[in-house]
Amino acid sequence: MLGFKRITTRSSIFTSQISRLKHKNEDFLYEIPLSQHFLAQRTSNRLLDIYQLGSKNAVEKERARLADEMNRGYFADISELKKHGGKIAQANKIIIPTVVAVKFPTVEVNFSDGKALKLPIDSSGNENTADADKPPVPKVSLLCLSFRANSQSMIDSWSVPFFDAFQSSKDAHLYEISFIDSWLLCRSPIKRLLLRIMKKSKDDGKVDTLKKQIVYSFGDHYYFRKELKILNLLTGYIFLLDKFGRIRWQGSGSATQEELASLLSCTSLLLEEK
Repeated sequence: MLGFKRITTRSSIFTSQISRLKHKNEDFLYEIPLSQHFLAQRTSNRLLDIYQLGSKNAVEKERARLADEMNRGYFADISELKKHGGKIAQANKIIIPTVVAVKFPTVEVNFSDGKALKLPIDSSGNENTADADKPPVPKVSLLCLSFRANSQSMIDSWSVPFFDAFQSSKDAHLYEISFIDSWLLCRSPIKRLLLRIMKKSKDDGKVDTLKKQIVYSFGDHYYFRKELKILNLLTGYIFLLDKFGRIRWQGSGSATQEELASLLSCTSLLLEEK
């Protein structure tokens, strides 16, 4: 009986999500927040698996993660968003010097055709691609991170002016990354279906000089977010990387004119570097 109830519940969730897809295309992919109850249940399942492996260190690590996630919920993000409109911090006014610049953590993404890629693409000598076809290393990459659909307008406020300014450059790449962390949506059959749908809705046949790519990252991004100090999932995050994959500029929320001027200026400096 318990197993039947669990199956019924998951089926209802799946049906609801697919219904939303018909009306909002990709919006529901990363729009639905995890409830604290579901979060606790999912983490408990992870803890059970780790106990079975007998790893005490892993168990303690998961306990710390559970406490962290339970203390930072969806409503805390909403409250914070109302206070500052997604502007977690002011963007850099000048380029970050190389001596203090940190490497952007590796993240695997998928194109709508299913092709996988690991970002950032850099010249450090590491093969950061999930297949043999490694793209050319750009002098500069702008990575726009979105965890919920409502942040897309924030991302556009950065990516559109960036594209307009550097659309003729072969040395600049632009990635808009949508993060999808729902356990159900990350399952292989559902994942393939969603990518197929995204391919139909996003493929406009255009070929731009600027390497602008819309990609999706499926799975657990907790430690990735921790490394970048990302807490609020309702805002957008912007990272400007050099050819070594180092973060040389960053911003959040919606762009101001002053911040845009800073981004474009720092990009021009990186493009001029030899």
